[in-house]
Amino acid sequence: MRFICILLFTFGILEWKVEGYIPGAMPVTFNDGKEIGLKVAQLTSVHTQIPFDYYSLPFCEPETLVKDHENLGEILRGDRVENSPYKLKFGVDEKCKFVCWKNLKTDEADRMMRNIYYQYRVHWFLDNLPAATKQMAYDRTGSKDPIIRYDNGFALGGKVEAKEGDAKSKARFKLNNHVDITVLMNKEEVGEKGKGRIVGFEVIPHSRNYGDKVDAENFPCNDNRLPVLEVEKKETNVSWTYSVHWQEAKIPWINRWDRYLSNTDPQIHWFSIINSLMIVVFLTGMMAMIMMRTLHADFRRYNQEMGEEIEETGWKLVHGDVFRPPAHPMLLSVLIGSGVQVFGMAMVTLVFAALGFLSPANRGGLINFMLAFFVLMGVFAGYASTRNFRMMKGNSWKKCTVYTAITFPGIVFSIFFVLNIAFSAVQSTGAVPFLSLISIVALWVGVSTPLVFLGSYYAYKQPDIQHPVRTNQIPRQVPEQIWYMHPIFSILMGGILPFGAVFIELFFIFSSVWGQQHYYIYGFLLMVFVILILTCSEITIIMCYFQLCSEDYHWWWRSFLTAGSSAFYMLLYAIYYYSTRLELQGSVPKMLYCGYSLIMTFGFFVFTGSIGYFSCYLFVKKIYSQVKVD
Repeated sequence: MRFICILLFTFGILEWKVEGYIPGAMPVTFNDGKEIGLKVAQLTSVHTQIPFDYYSLPFCEPETLVKDHENLGEILRGDRVENSPYKLKFGVDEKCKFVCWKNLKTDEADRMMRNIYYQYRVHWFLDNLPAATKQMAYDRTGSKDPIIRYDNGFALGGKVEAKEGDAKSKARFKLNNHVDITVLMNKEEVGEKGKGRIVGFEVIPHSRNYGDKVDAENFPCNDNRLPVLEVEKKETNVSWTYSVHWQEAKIPWINRWDRYLSNTDPQIHWFSIINSLMIVVFLTGMMAMIMMRTLHADFRRYNQEMGEEIEETGWKLVHGDVFRPPAHPMLLSVLIGSGVQVFGMAMVTLVFAALGFLSPANRGGLINFMLAFFVLMGVFAGYASTRNFRMMKGNSWKKCTVYTAITFPGIVFSIFFVLNIAFSAVQSTGAVPFLSLISIVALWVGVSTPLVFLGSYYAYKQPDIQHPVRTNQIPRQVPEQIWYMHPIFSILMGGILPFGAVFIELFFIFSSVWGQQHYYIYGFLLMVFVILILTCSEITIIMCYFQLCSEDYHWWWRSFLTAGSSAFYMLLYAIYYYSTRLELQGSVPKMLYCGYSLIMTFGFFVFTGSIGYFSCYLFVKKIYSQVKVD
């Protein structure tokens, strides 16, 4: 109980710290009247998950198009940030500013209409803050003060509501050609007159049909009596306008991301995690107590010094076979090495993210960090793989090293490459350019693979691992097992508890990724990560003990698969989430969801399997070193 209290207190402080400070870029102070360029990014939709470049649709373009330099993480995310003709002056309100006039051809109007049908959203940036649509929510405490939250981007358009009495016909769509921009600024924080900082960027889109006449000086954009601008599969004239309102706000600059990140109520996470933690600790505590009492009784019985011989029973009976090398030792070693690599990447990333070093202001920073540490963790992957392979009496350690370096990254890259071809076919910004693919391959072949060989070479130079008991030359026959100790049944049963420890947080991760929202509650995620490690270790040890008591010494693969089977339930959950929460339309979005779900499931499989394997190995080595064997 003391450990639980310390754990909760630590992560409570950590979560408070993350909410109070999000490092990223240095604050920029603007003088009154200074011109600020509004930047445009991609178009996204939760129904297709396919991002497109902003200027793939016939929007107003600047005289000179300038693209921002994207890092590898931004490229993998599909971000393409460019300048725009929208110009704002700090602290200066603008009313009904005319941008440009466009004559949409039939095919352009058709593409615009299809994107509106799929509910695409437009993404802009101002001072590195994304444009957002303000939402008002109320907490469950009954407070009358609403909680302000932001939805990323704003709608490209929408459906035209049919009036009463209108005959039913095909769906009609409107185009949002006017936006009311509200920029929140904080001048008190700077302390100098005529200067301030941007702390909020809100956009309200509108559809205004100005007709065919273009008058840049006199646009009735605020006239709500104007009809909406309907888009049909025919030539359409569009006038683009915008208004700007600057509003004083007392939001500190370091807290300007809070509204973007508060997509969920933190109390939900606390209640769900505490509930899961209590269930997991109660169940594993009871099983651990029973197991320890039984083990102590076994130790006393096996080690008692009496004249008469005691007949060996239970797990001691297989002492001569318990360390017999398993079938397919190379494959198991490769999976273990891959699991160590994924575990190291996940642990380091979560720690840095929970401490606040991976700010959402640094677009693509999280992906860059994960890639870098996955590559660096190749040292530990090579060491773990070769060390275990030699312990299993394997001889071709170089071949094992090569497989460790190419198996997991090769499978992930193959799936990613197929998805990239699909993105390229639809001309999406999610398609990674050829040079970026070369960079990824260079990281894999030129950095990760040599590090795997370095770790393997160091493991090869280490002395062999000595087991506490000798292995008999003739293998012992395993007796017929009772139904609930059958490998398939026991493996699947063992994966339920680890999955149960993470599935609530898994829902929030899925909702953030596929709902295209920011996920920044890494303190909770790190806590769930620790619970997962403990759960995988304990359930694997318990199942291993029962297996040895049944005189079945084939624990090597069983320990890996028992914890790794939680990935099977994750895959089932991904299927459930797809069928109940998502409305993906088209073959490419469905292929994208399946591909990323397979990558995530495979990574979770090797990661949890490695935890179960190492926990079980330490347990087996410990108990057999405590008994006297002739």
